[in-house]
Amino acid sequence: MPHENPVPHENPDPAAMREQYRSTPLLEADLAPAPMEEFARWFQAAVACGLYEPNAMVVSTATPEGRPSSRTVLMKAYDERGFVFFTNYTSRKGREIEANPYVSLLFPWHPLARQIIVTGTAARVGRDETAAYFRTRPHGSQLGAWASDQSALVDSRETLLHRYESLSTRYPEGEQVPVPPRWGGFRVTPGTVEFWQGHENRLHDRLRYVREQATEGAESAKGTAEAWRTERLCP
Repeated sequence: MPHENPVPHENPDPAAMREQYRSTPLLEADLAPAPMEEFARWFQAAVACGLYEPNAMVVSTATPEGRPSSRTVLMKAYDERGFVFFTNYTSRKGREIEANPYVSLLFPWHPLARQIIVTGTAARVGRDETAAYFRTRPHGSQLGAWASDQSALVDSRETLLHRYESLSTRYPEGEQVPVPPRWGGFRVTPGTVEFWQGHENRLHDRLRYVREQATEGAESAKGTAEAWRTERLCP
């Protein structure tokens, strides 16, 4: 059944729209030692409550001159190294990251009165990692990665559909689709990760992890050791 658009309110006033958030306080003593461990806890909770597309995040990039742009993409992996998403490297975000690797991520989990804000740097993942993920995509999505020259001008939707149909003839269902050379993943290595929990009267909790380099001479098995400090921000 087609989705029916709701009947709009007449002249809705955004200034009158407000919610009182009620939740358990977020305390420093409850945080995991590292931000990716805490992220895993929050992400698991978001999935468990049935939140729609909890892996959706707003990725903000900027040109070398500081002109920003934002869009929503899907996070496809995370671990202690950071967050991974995939895109066309010639898209606007791809070009901006190549010129200026500093990015921001925002997970806007409104139904939970929570959000997570990440700042860090983005770099391409290896082609093996890209190919491994590409093979897990539905056949149609693989073809779509070839059909769409993301962020480029296109004269009509019909042109885009014609490209897709031509590709579906060339690579029918069941036949392996090669990975587009201009398509792949970025991993965002966090420098700060802020966990935001809404509360009544706008007295929200904002706890932020900040990456610190260990003192000279301290090394881990993977190289230079890293540490995190936490700090509380006013809402």
